[in-house]
Amino acid sequence: RSGDGRAVLRSSVREFLCSEAMHYLGVPTSRAASVVVSDDDVWRDQFYNGNIKKERGAIVLRLAKSWFRIGSLEILAHSGELDLQRRLLDFIIQEHFPSIAMNDSNRYLEFFSTVVSETANLVALWMSVGFAHGVCNTDNFSLLSITIDYGPFGFMDSYDPNFVPNTSDDERRYKIGNQANVGLFNLSKLLQALKPLLDPRQKQLASQILEGYGEHYYSRFTELFKTKLGLLGESENDNYLIAFLLKVSLLC
Repeated sequence: RSGDGRAVLRSSVREFLCSEAMHYLGVPTSRAASVVVSDDDVWRDQFYNGNIKKERGAIVLRLAKSWFRIGSLEILAHSGELDLQRRLLDFIIQEHFPSIAMNDSNRYLEFFSTVVSETANLVALWMSVGFAHGVCNTDNFSLLSITIDYGPFGFMDSYDPNFVPNTSDDERRYKIGNQANVGLFNLSKLLQALKPLLDPRQKQLASQILEGYGEHYYSRFTELFKTKLGLLGESENDNYLIAFLLKVSLLC
C-alpha cells in the first residue's frame, strides 16, 4: 500500500460500525462520531489478489477520553526525556486516575497496578465477544484500557485460537489466542519505561504486580464465560466445562 496512511469508505464504515457494536457489547472503546467522504481516489487491492481498484477515500472522526498509549511513555523513556515523561505521567494521572493522590510517593506504582488490572479486563472482554485486535503493539494499547485502534480487526465466526484478522501478520503474532500474552508483553514494556522513575523497592513491587496479570486475566475470563453459561456459585468443574465447550466449538 506504499504506506499512504489513507482509508477507504468501505473500511471506514466497517470501523464505524465495529466501534459502536463494541460499545453496546459493554467493551471499553473509543467511539465513532462521523465518517467524512473524501474526493480523493485511493487505490487498493481489496482481496490481495493483484486486482487493484480505485475506491473513495474517507476519514473517521473518533472520540475518546484520552489517546495516550503505552507507547506514549515508552518513546520518552527510550529517548531519555525523563522530566517530560514525569510531567506527562503526572498529567495523565491527574486527569484520568482520580483515585490516585498526586502527593502519593507511590503514585506511579498505583498507576501501573491499575493499568495492569484494567488491561487484563479489556483483553478478557475482547475474548468474551470473539474480538481479535489485528495490531496489538504498544502504540495501540491505551493507558486507559480502552479499544482505540480499528485498523485490522475481526470477530470469530466460530472459536479458533489461531484466528488472525490481519492479512499482513504472517507470523500470527496477534492471533486471538495470543492476545492475553501480547497484553503481558506490552505491560512489561510499560514497566520498563516506568523503571527510571521508580526506586528499588517500587521496582520490586511493580514486578510482583506484573506477575499478577495472568491471575487477573484468568479470573475475569472465567467470570465472563460463567455469566454467558448462566453458571451460579462456584464449582471446581466450571473451568473444565468452559474449556470443554470451547474445544467442542473448535471441532465444529
